Amino acid sequence: MSIPQVCAGATLQCSFGGAPGVLNVLPANRVLAGGAPAATLADSAPVVNIAPFALCQSPSNPVVIAATAAKLGVFTPMPCVPATPAPWIPGGAPTVLIGAAPALDAQSTLTCLWGGVIKVVQPGQVSVLIP
Repeated sequence: MSIPQVCAGATLQCSFGGAPGVLNVLPANRVLAGGAPAATLADSAPVVNIAPFALCQSPSNPVVIAATAAKLGVFTPMPCVPATPAPWIPGGAPTVLIGAAPALDAQSTLTCLWGGVIKVVQPGQVSVLIP
């Protein structure tokens, strides 16, 4: 069985995030997967592509550090703003190109500056079987 293509609307989860987020893919490449824009390894821009994950619980996030210090050492999660300076790390050998970038597969991961690892929970592509 083939692996579904990651596309706009995919559900993502950060290891330090409080809730799942969504992958936003701009239709710049004009390639659709199941009716939604297909994602590439380059679709990793904070907020533009990677939606926030509710509250950040990373002890290395400067905003969490400041809030915890203000509460006299009581750990205080703060709103998540992903910090993803590098593209996705492929989960396998990238074999499909969309535009000039390799397609994003469901095994790929993305690293946040605050130590979180972002993974694809649900790739977004759905198949409908017609009897």
